[in-house]
Amino acid sequence: MPSTPSSVISVVLPAHNECECLPAVTAAVFSELARLNVTAEVIVVDDGSTDGTRELMMTLCAKNAGLRYIRLSRNFGKEAAITAGLVMANGHAVIVMDSDGQHPTELIPVFVEHWRKGMDIVYASQIERRDPPWLKFMKGSFYRMLKVGSSVDIPANAGDFRLLDRKVIEAIKTLPERNRFMKGLYGWVGFKSEIVPYTAATRLSGRSRYSMRRLVSLGLTGITSFSVAPLRFVSVAGIVVSMASVLYGCYLIYEHFFEGGQLPGWATLAVGMMFLSGVQLLSLGIIAEYLGRVFEEVKGRPLYVVAEDSRMTQDNRPSEPVREAKVVGL
Repeated sequence: MPSTPSSVISVVLPAHNECECLPAVTAAVFSELARLNVTAEVIVVDDGSTDGTRELMMTLCAKNAGLRYIRLSRNFGKEAAITAGLVMANGHAVIVMDSDGQHPTELIPVFVEHWRKGMDIVYASQIERRDPPWLKFMKGSFYRMLKVGSSVDIPANAGDFRLLDRKVIEAIKTLPERNRFMKGLYGWVGFKSEIVPYTAATRLSGRSRYSMRRLVSLGLTGITSFSVAPLRFVSVAGIVVSMASVLYGCYLIYEHFFEGGQLPGWATLAVGMMFLSGVQLLSLGIIAEYLGRVFEEVKGRPLYVVAEDSRMTQDNRPSEPVREAKVVGL
């Protein structure tokens, strides 16, 4: 959609204990948006912060009508916080970026310029990553597995830092899953996209709270949501083990009758049983992971619960917890 003076650009900032970063980040975002011929809306989604985020944001919202603060009732995770921001945003286009200052706000005008030229999705791709070699290998293996079992194109170095047109937002809001891997959902809905290279800046303060456990959990969500490669691995492993056992059995028969060899005893049996048990447990674990995701989905619980909305408070309406019973389209 071409930008006009009446166009609204929303910026969604998911935040978890980023009290020290938010004043500078929100100010920088508004500064960049002020250079554009648009109406600005910045939404900070507090994903269960335990620092002074609420007090800070209520003060900032009282001074800036374009700033909105959404507090979730607990920590639901970044994917849920981003979804909440997308649902709440009113913009003709929505920009999602981190609230720790690592995503350069200078790219906002670049995103909007590509949007004005007709792009529906504009995403930033990190050109230089400082990950250790083992982590690069793990991430590379993860994205290769996604490509093997999925038809969705998910760029390896692109994260949540991107602009989404309103029609993309509406499409994402119709997707019902609770176990959300947002990078996969962006790719699944399709639409015209443009890539913008960037280098991540240093955090303004503190350290990342995205632990390795959460990273692994997000990876499992991505694989089980967009790839059947692990299930195919189970099938292939079963075929390979069965063929190997048949071939080994044929070899033992040949050795016994034609070469007079003695059949191997306890050691061969024990090793074979342990190997097969390991394959069976691995297969059950993979199937259980998919089954667990199905279990989470069929319960139909809301993706997040909103505890407070600064816009409701400023309008002198009740500010008691508001339960988001569902994401639009569920």
